[in-house]
Amino acid sequence: MEVTVTDFSISPVSSATSSPARISVWDMPVRLFHWLLVATILIAFLSSEEESLLAPWHVPAGWVAAVLVTFRLVWGFVGGEHARFADFLKPSKIRHHIGGLFRGKPERSIGHNALGGIAIVALLGTIGGIVYTGAAMQGEDGLHETLANILLGLIALHVVAVVAMSLLTKDNLIRAFITGTKRADLYPGYVDARPPAPLALPVAAIVIAGNTYGATVIDPLAFTLGAHAEADEHGNGSEKGERGDD
Repeated sequence: MEVTVTDFSISPVSSATSSPARISVWDMPVRLFHWLLVATILIAFLSSEEESLLAPWHVPAGWVAAVLVTFRLVWGFVGGEHARFADFLKPSKIRHHIGGLFRGKPERSIGHNALGGIAIVALLGTIGGIVYTGAAMQGEDGLHETLANILLGLIALHVVAVVAMSLLTKDNLIRAFITGTKRADLYPGYVDARPPAPLALPVAAIVIAGNTYGATVIDPLAFTLGAHAEADEHGNGSEKGERGDD
């Protein structure tokens, strides 16, 4: 009698069950900037009312935002590949990107897409304007509040766009800005992003230190919690208090 032996050897677990490979996209400094700016802007808005418990944080938050924006401007030239302005400020691609949106088939972008790049510049410029009107004009001409409302609208639009693009392209953009990576299978042919320039971190550190010092030259109470409110009460602190004595 012939006996047939069946091979019941156990095969390795399918690679399909393992996590997909990922590629590096966003460098650590640009991610830290992003989330620190989110926290700073949130504090600035929550502290904008004098009755707020966070009111003492309002002016320091504004100056921190100024330092962060300056860092981002510098990092746009020396940072990682996809953090650089040259990588995402491409007006020629806006029409193509909008066309994809209207067709319901937006293309994935390894870095910021064309409209996202414009949004970044608009956000940075608006924050810069808010800081300037708050520091130089004390916000008394109404422009400070107007720009703050514009910023709220831009932030809302930015969040909606990020969520919508994440769903449409099946690419979790929020997670990418937390981990710094994206799924390699969604971007065939792409490799890890080029890292920041060799002197990028020292240059950024010098810029941050210089701007922090400059803020204290312009406003000695820049980073002192509640100092401006106390100075106004005594009539000898900020320009607002000095004008009130005239």
